[in-house]
Amino acid sequence: MNTGLFITLEGPEGAGKTTQTARLASWLGDLGLAVHTTREPGAGKIGAQIRQVLLNPENVGLNPLTEALLMAADRAQHVADELRPALLQGQMVICDRYIDSHIAYQGYGRGLSVAWLQDLNKTATDGLLPDLTLLLQLPVQVGLARTKKRGDADRMEQEQLAFHQRLHDGYAAIAAAEPRRVRVINAAADEDAVQEQIRAAVGDVLLRKGLVAQDALR
Repeated sequence: MNTGLFITLEGPEGAGKTTQTARLASWLGDLGLAVHTTREPGAGKIGAQIRQVLLNPENVGLNPLTEALLMAADRAQHVADELRPALLQGQMVICDRYIDSHIAYQGYGRGLSVAWLQDLNKTATDGLLPDLTLLLQLPVQVGLARTKKRGDADRMEQEQLAFHQRLHDGYAAIAAAEPRRVRVINAAADEDAVQEQIRAAVGDVLLRKGLVAQDALR
């Protein structure tokens, strides 16, 4: 049993997860909570090496099954080395991508069996699931336009429009299937409005678990 709170941010390319993760962490810190931020793939020394293989644009021939297994390997290492230890210390863990990205990208995007991926993740995570998932959703073209402004697109960002549309639909299906865990955030809004939605969703969980008082959220 974990004693902290496990929050994941999910969404398509260009949704603003990195920015919103940092802002959420700062807010939780201001509330006096211990916060640990991380990401997938690529946390830690081993994860960084796996991330390089997964996102390198030169690896155009990477087999979808290989890709899915590498994602699972990254997650297993991440859970063992970082996620579970931080939660056992009572920290508020915020992770940029987790299981839902695996289901959306390799399941809906690549066409691998969603049921198989779910079973794979049960093993890779040793049963560790988020307390709350924030799905930053926005129109596909809007997200891709944002990534283009950043430049140096990685292997996933360079995929065709149809792939990204499947991701969008996959995330929507995940949210519909698990409404108690997944809160959909309108990521097409401006940065402050997105953060306001996130704080409202996280605040509800903090209150429900007795981690903060109502007055602290005003």
